[in-house]
Amino acid sequence: MPTISCFDSKDVLLEDVQTVFNGFFKIQTYHFRHALFAGGMSQTITREILERGHAVAVLPYDPNIDSVLLIEQIRIGAIASKESPWLLECIAGMAEGSKDFEQVARKEAFEEAGLELNDLHFMTSYLSSPGGTTERLYLYLAKTDLSNAGGVFGLDSEGEDIKSHVLPYSDAIARLNSGEIDNAATVISLQWLAIHKEQILAQWA
Repeated sequence: MPTISCFDSKDVLLEDVQTVFNGFFKIQTYHFRHALFAGGMSQTITREILERGHAVAVLPYDPNIDSVLLIEQIRIGAIASKESPWLLECIAGMAEGSKDFEQVARKEAFEEAGLELNDLHFMTSYLSSPGGTTERLYLYLAKTDLSNAGGVFGLDSEGEDIKSHVLPYSDAIARLNSGEIDNAATVISLQWLAIHKEQILAQWA
């Protein structure tokens, strides 16, 4: 399917990129001009962009018991808009420059939930908030035996305190529909599973 836009990266003129903060995250200031729909080029635009690298998320699913595994941990950014900043999420982690996203998914699943994953299925990837960050997330579904899963995990060296929950698929979808699950990677992963569940079960049969 052809793309709708008539523009691409060649229609952006990067005049300057400056690093203005380099800590846990990096913030860079972009100065750029871009092609206009009416023709010609824009004036110089300045935007601060969060450079946090790309990330990987994985949703473990056990077709034998029709259940998923989600993790619970504190996310301080949620405190401004939620009663509780402890969120139900997919397992996830930063790729840290790696292009082997499946290996990142396996590493994070072991660290955050004690799971050893084998059968990974790529779902989709998306830009988390392209107006303010370069981050792209890569989402995977994992066929996983969850019969003995659960517990508290995480790396002390990274300040992680993570509890894993095995939820019936119907319960996870109900929590999605109620708004309890409201972080993007988990919303998209559960919605993807809901849309493709019959196809995936037939493929795994």
